[in-house]
Amino acid sequence: MLASLRAFRESIFWRQFRQNHLAIAGGVVVVLLGLAALLASVLAPYDPAAYDVKQILLSPSPAHWFGTDQLGRDLLSRMLYGARISMSVGFVSVGIAVVIGTLIGTMAAYYGGRTDELLMRFVDLMLNFPRFFLLLTLIAFLRPSIFVIMAVIGLTGWMGLARLVRSEILSLKEREFVLSARALGARDRRIMFRHILPNALVPVLVSATLGVAGAILAESGLSFLGLGVQPPTPSWGNILIDGKANIEIAWWLSVFPGMAILVTVLAYNLLGEGLRDALDPRLHQ
Repeated sequence: MLASLRAFRESIFWRQFRQNHLAIAGGVVVVLLGLAALLASVLAPYDPAAYDVKQILLSPSPAHWFGTDQLGRDLLSRMLYGARISMSVGFVSVGIAVVIGTLIGTMAAYYGGRTDELLMRFVDLMLNFPRFFLLLTLIAFLRPSIFVIMAVIGLTGWMGLARLVRSEILSLKEREFVLSARALGARDRRIMFRHILPNALVPVLVSATLGVAGAILAESGLSFLGLGVQPPTPSWGNILIDGKANIEIAWWLSVFPGMAILVTVLAYNLLGEGLRDALDPRLHQ
């Protein structure tokens, strides 16, 4: 264990990554947000769904650090539980997109020919639809829920990753280790998933990190429009709806969830850029 930790600290990746102070800051924020989401039930000072008509629209104070909303619910508690929703949507939807994009990109690059042409034309067709309007269209035909949001965001966010994986595998499939595996009689599935794909995971990891930020932003936008996570389940987007309705008298309902979305998306983007710079050997030449 200690030897592995020492080897990691001496690796080229860690030496490059720790020089990027913005990426380190982004990583710290991501970890803290993850802990806040996991420990929401412990950290939240109040029940996020508890109504109190005597505490309506109270400004931030020692009793309610982020104030209360129009139903007297504690905003800090709702935002902590909302972080769970945002992180869950981000990770699950990106997981769906990674699986679909990786499979399609791998098959298109490895088999080539008509398979590549057919799959890439399908990717081009999907890219012709603006993603947010595609999200709105799909959700309009479905009943909004957290599971539907996860699935829809994942099913509309894999196209760029498929192209990225395809380009990486096109440069790998003629390498010596792949030719050796073919010469030894390895099956296509084994060559693709045992020999080629592990060597193409660096851009997938970076794209997934950046994709979490995009998924969180998409969920917040849908919830803000009333098409995402439905009340009383708290999410940063539907908290912003309350802020819009009371922006003249309760600024905290807009500022705090807005800042949470901003900081989260920025942190994931900084971390993703830092991982790309540290993991891409072409940038170190």
